[in-house]
Amino acid sequence: MAAIFAFTCSCCGKLHEGSPSFGFRAPDHYSSLSEEQKLEVGSLSNDFCTIGNGEGTDFFIRAFPEVPIHGIERPFLWGVWVSLSQKSFERYRETYNSQVEGEIFFGWVCNSIALYPHHSPRRADVVVKGDKCRPRIVLHRGDPNDDPLAIDQAHGISILRAQSLAERAMHHV
Repeated sequence: MAAIFAFTCSCCGKLHEGSPSFGFRAPDHYSSLSEEQKLEVGSLSNDFCTIGNGEGTDFFIRAFPEVPIHGIERPFLWGVWVSLSQKSFERYRETYNSQVEGEIFFGWVCNSIALYPHHSPRRADVVVKGDKCRPRIVLHRGDPNDDPLAIDQAHGISILRAQSLAERAMHHV
């Protein structure tokens, strides 16, 4: 297996090395709030987000669905936010500094990835990796099995597809 993913970008002509990784700074729910609402009902750090509302509080953590690249050691990563139940959020937060590797929580992906459009919310298992690494997301396969991100996660993508996705994400093509 190749040690590193590298390509010369057809958009900017630069050599990009290392498996691609793109992320969202906040869950879409938080990003859609006004600045005033963020101050009043929101809380956002690098790994945790909460949003209070009239019915309670929504809880989010940052995690990664990994998409294997055929022939490459490291996967393509999308840094997204996942909503968790209050119980799961509190458990994850309590064990954050001494993570329980392999612990699994159910969640919903809370970012819309333009390069992977999907018409319904994405259900996922959030798998704790340990060593203070952000958790891995394993997307649920739906009925019908039409989520392109879940398909790519399950089957992997070619080097050419990884390059195309990276170019489009970097240059908003």
